Amino acid sequence: MLTHRKERHRLGKSGWLRAAVLGANDGILSTASLVLGVAAADGSRSGVLIAGVAALVAGAMSMAAGEYVSVHSQADTEHADLKLEREELRTDNEGEHRELTAIYVKRGLDPALARQVAEQLMAHDALGAHAQDELGISDALKARPIQAALASAASFAAGAAVPLLVTAIAPQADLMIFVSTGSLLCLIGLGTLAARIGGASIVTGAIRVAFWGVLAMAVTTGIGALFGRIL
Repeated sequence: MLTHRKERHRLGKSGWLRAAVLGANDGILSTASLVLGVAAADGSRSGVLIAGVAALVAGAMSMAAGEYVSVHSQADTEHADLKLEREELRTDNEGEHRELTAIYVKRGLDPALARQVAEQLMAHDALGAHAQDELGISDALKARPIQAALASAASFAAGAAVPLLVTAIAPQADLMIFVSTGSLLCLIGLGTLAARIGGASIVTGAIRVAFWGVLAMAVTTGIGALFGRIL
C-alpha cells in the first residue's frame, strides 16, 4: 500500500520569515549602533537607555508601517490582476482555455494532454488555475500585509531588547564592549538560524550578518565619539 509522504518545503515560510529576520536584525543592529554612538559621545547610562527605548518604539512602528505599505501594494497588484483575469474568463472563456493550454505545452506536455489538463483544471477552479499558472499567485506566496507588519514590529522589538538589556546590566566602564559583543553574537546567531531555516549556507549567512553588523556599529561609534568631542 502506497502512503503519501508530505514534503517539507521552505518556500511557504518566505514571507513571514523575511519580515521576521529583517525586523530582528534591524532591531539589534540599529539599537546597538545607537546605544554605542550615544555612549561614545559620553552619554550617561540613563541617557543611553532613553535613546535606546525611543529607538525601539520608533523602529518597531517604522518597520510595521513600511512592511504593511510594501506588502499591501503587492496585495493590491494581485487583486487587480485577479479582477482582470476574472473579467477575461467571463468575456473570453475559450481564449483563456487556449492560453492555459499554451502554458502547459511550454512546460513540456503534449498538446492534447495540455488541453485536457486545462479543461479539467478550469472546470474545477478556472480562476485558481489561471492565478497559479498564469499569474504565479498561490496561497503559500500570497501577500499578507497585516501578518508581515506584525512580524516586523514584534521581531524588531525583540531584537532591540537585546542591546537595551545589556545596557541596563553591564558595568558602566565596559558598557560599549558588552553591548557590541553581545549584539554581534546575537546577529551571528540570527544569521545562522535564518540560513538554517531557509536552507542556505550557515557559514555564509553568519559571515554576511557579522560583517555588516561590525561595520554599522563601528561607523556609528566613530561618529558618536567625533561629535562628542566637537560638541
